[in-house]
Parts: sequence; C-alpha cells; structure tokens
Amino acid sequence: MSKNLNNTHKLQLNKEEMKNYGYQVIDSIVDHFDTEHLKKPVAYASREEMDTLFNIEAPEKETNFQDVLDFVVKEVLPNSNIVSHPKSYSFVPGPSNYVSVMADTLATGFNVFSGGWAASPAAAELEIVTMNWLLKLFKFPKKKGGGIFTSGGSMANLTALVTARRQRCGDDFSKAIIYMSDQAHSSNIKAIRVLGFKKEQVRIIPTDIAFKMAINKLKNAIAKDRLKGLQPFCIIASAGTTNTGSVDPLDEIAAICKTEKLWFHVDGAYGGAAVLSKKGKLLLKGIEKADSLTIDPHKWLFQPYEMGCLLVRNHKWLSKTFSEKPEYLRDIEGNTSEINFYDHGIQLTRRFRALKFYMSMKTFGLEAFKTAISYSIDLTENVEAYLRKSSNWEVISPATLAVINFRYNPIEMAFSEKKLDVLNQHISQKILESREALLVTTILQNQIVLRMCLINPRTTLNDIKDTLALCESIAKNSMS
Repeated sequence: MSKNLNNTHKLQLNKEEMKNYGYQVIDSIVDHFDTEHLKKPVAYASREEMDTLFNIEAPEKETNFQDVLDFVVKEVLPNSNIVSHPKSYSFVPGPSNYVSVMADTLATGFNVFSGGWAASPAAAELEIVTMNWLLKLFKFPKKKGGGIFTSGGSMANLTALVTARRQRCGDDFSKAIIYMSDQAHSSNIKAIRVLGFKKEQVRIIPTDIAFKMAINKLKNAIAKDRLKGLQPFCIIASAGTTNTGSVDPLDEIAAICKTEKLWFHVDGAYGGAAVLSKKGKLLLKGIEKADSLTIDPHKWLFQPYEMGCLLVRNHKWLSKTFSEKPEYLRDIEGNTSEINFYDHGIQLTRRFRALKFYMSMKTFGLEAFKTAISYSIDLTENVEAYLRKSSNWEVISPATLAVINFRYNPIEMAFSEKKLDVLNQHISQKILESREALLVTTILQNQIVLRMCLINPRTTLNDIKDTLALCESIAKNSMS
C-alpha cells in the first residue's frame, strides 16, 4: 500500500508513483490505438452483468491504485464499444486521433479553465485562432464572424436557437414559428422543448424522394402562418442528415430566409466538415449564407469526445444573448479584444477544447484532413457500386456524404415487405451478437434497412466486404 494514500486528505501520489501510473495509462492508450482493429468493436452486455461487475457502495477506505487501474483496463474499457474501430459503421463513428487525445490529456492534467481571458489568455487565444480557421473554411465573415466550442452538436444547436430567438423575437416568442424537415436531428426538437416553445410552434416539413426538405411545402407553411397572424422566425436546415447524409437545398432556403426575414440555422453537426472535400463542397453550396452553423469536430474532423462548435455571422449576437456581469467577475472583464467565452454561450465553467483541435491541425496539416474526408466519400461511393453489382443487395438510399442505406433482398427470391423487414433486422441483431461489427438498422420509406456511416479514414473496402459476407451468411442460414 502506498504511504501517500494513508494521508488521504491530500489526494496525492508521490512523484515516482505518478510517473509509473502515467506510463501505464499512456501504454494502454497506445496499445489501444495500435491494436484496436484486431479487437471486437461491439460491447455486448446486459444491465445485470454490468451490475455484477460494478455495482458496489462507495468504498470508505483506500484501494491500491494499481489494483484500481488494472480493474478499469480489464473490465471497464473492454465493455465499451470501440467507436473508432474500422468496422464501427453505425450512428456516427468517432474516429479520433492520438495527438488530440494527448492534447486532451494535457488540458485535463493542467486543469485549464477556458471560460475567461483572465483565467487563461492562451486558452482563450487558441479558441479565437481555431475559430477563425473554421470561419475561413466555411466562408463566414472574417471580421464580424464568431463562434464557440461546445460539448457537442446538441449544445451548439441549443445555443444557436437561444441566439436566434433573442435576435428575432426579443422577450415575446408566443407566436414564433420554427421550421425543419422530417429528417432534422432530434437534438433540435429537444432544444426547442428546453427553450419553452410549444409543440404547436414547430412545423415539420416533409422531405422529397431524396430526403431533402420540400421547398414548395416550406413556402406554403410560411405563407399560411403569416395569414394566421403568427411570426415565422427561424428555419433549421440539415447539412448532412444522420439517416441518409442528405443536404437540404441550402441556397433556396437562404433565399427564402432573406425574403421572409427569417433566421437561417444550418445543422451541419454531421456533414458540415465535408466542405473540406471537392464533392462535399458542391453538395453544401449555400452553407456560407447561414446566420448560424453547427458543426461537430468530434465527428468528421476526427477529434475525441467532446467537441461541438457553433459559428455565427456576427459575434455580437452571442455576447448580446449570453453576457451577464455578476459582481464577482467585474475585476476580470478586460478589454473588448480579450474574449471571455463564458459571455458567448451557456457554460461558465468550460474545459480547454480548442487545444486538441489546434495541436492535431498543426501536427497533421489541413491537407491531411481534406484527404481523409475525401477518402470517406469515395469509399462510400465504392461501396454503393459494389452493392449494385450484387444480386443479394438493394440500395435504398445512395451514397451521400459517406452515408449509405441498403437491405438484403436477393433478386432470385420473392419476399414480402414484412419478411424483408424481419430478415434485415435479424441480420443486424446477429451481427451485433457476433461483436464482429457495429451495424444497426434505421427506417426509410417505411422499410427497415441497414445503414453504414463510413467517416473513419482507417476503414477499408475489404473491411466492408468482410462484413457484407458475414451478413449474407447470416441471411442464408436463417432461411435454410
């Protein structure tokens, strides 16, 4: 037992113990990065099994730190999905990078407070610098534009809608109406509910055959609300829906917002980063016209959790919405160029998120990020071509921003729609139980389909072919 641990009120290890502990932690992380492709990507366990492993009362006495670390490495980490695994295809994978992981370690180890300039000028400055990088990438105004790093897209969307409401509605939003498509991310609905809007103040606009917001139906909805004496104030467009990767017609929506004097928010949490690729840039035409834009660096900019981001055309919108001046902060306000990011968003206490983005971008260079994103888009198009050449697979939603939806439907056999739904759900379930790949279903056009999101630059076409072969084997066994 460590002598230091007997003096528990200091919560310290000695220098040698810290070094030894740290080396073991780093060794575990390095080994994980080096061997994750050899592991099973899926953690499959019941609540009962987890309770058996972990559910104990808080210990009154100390435990040897080595024993605690060994237990975590052996039992906790293996019971989590490996979202950066090459065969993690579902939801939105989290293909992190080692440099950013180490940056997060530094930021956490030094316990940097990234709320205000006085607490850490360097942290605030790096957030300004990296925010300017993103403003330039998305062609937002260089001098007036601004933004803030958040925990993720959900908080970025919430921050955007708070700002939009303040700028367009003031204190009275009882007649305010928000528009979004039936493919918009659920975080937007959650944000609207948190803000106190009623269900009747939200218009869900149907999508067309390509899962994009139907412009004529949007125009009709706005016109009807005007005639009713209501106050249309915000349109939420999707730049890469989670289900299909579809991008709403941003240019057309921007024009409507300009004519109708509405706030134009683009939720690009998933697909926004594709602007770094040539193909993505074409699909995202008009994104630069948004009043506010959500992106998630912990998705397609390869950062570890948590890191979302909100960009706005005018940084003053944020400070006018969120700035408060309590007495205990009056001595650290600084001048107007020294940004206190707690004045630009909801959080006062903020971790140093900018460091990982800064260090990884400096280390690998922007070109590497562009290449990685382009690779994912091309890979998904290659997967679509492979599926279309097979007699077993049917493409339901084509490759769009590295998302593709398909189902097992062999042409030599006639299945009812109900039977196909059951079969494809069965394939997904058996794949998960095998732990060989993370592949789950979604529902499109009232059909249960398999969905792949392929933003991991370490995923190969052979990885996908292996998974599809396993799916086919499962399907054939189920029918025999």
